[in-house]
Amino acid sequence: MPKAKQSKRRKKFNYNTNRKKLKLKFKKAAAPRIEWQVAQIRHAWNERKSVAQNLEEMGLALDPNRSLPVHNQKGDTMEVDAPEASTAIIKKPYVVNEMEAEASIPQQHTKTLSRDMIEYVQYMIGNHNENYKEMAKDEKNYYQDTPKQIRRKVELYKRYHPEEYTTFLQPLKGKKKD
Repeated sequence: MPKAKQSKRRKKFNYNTNRKKLKLKFKKAAAPRIEWQVAQIRHAWNERKSVAQNLEEMGLALDPNRSLPVHNQKGDTMEVDAPEASTAIIKKPYVVNEMEAEASIPQQHTKTLSRDMIEYVQYMIGNHNENYKEMAKDEKNYYQDTPKQIRRKVELYKRYHPEEYTTFLQPLKGKKKD
């Protein structure tokens, strides 16, 4: 049985590769990637400790299945002693406190529609009021939206820009009364 060609070839040292850079690259690739976007974890992280040790010091769970076990729903079956909660000392409680404080800040809703969509909806409402079938037949309906699609776009506009919608309708209601 013949040998593979590669096994016959003698090994040569490659002088063009930087071994130090390669070592750092492999070390970085093997390092854990646990939420580096969270500044509190990033600042409290200790490179010399394992992932489990770091998270335990911060008071965070490495495996949520172990920290919060799922109980049997039947209940009438065999009673098994639940594992007691670990009595690990939290050395860095400020990490959890800062994360909770950051999470408690209410987020601003920044949902909006594109300027083109707003102008399209305003044109349709201005010319056809709430008649979606006529809107679908309009020449400005370039994308050939169906009446239901146009109605959804109008509802989106009402939901995302309620003040703008009411100010837009006021002059239109004045025209209807005349």
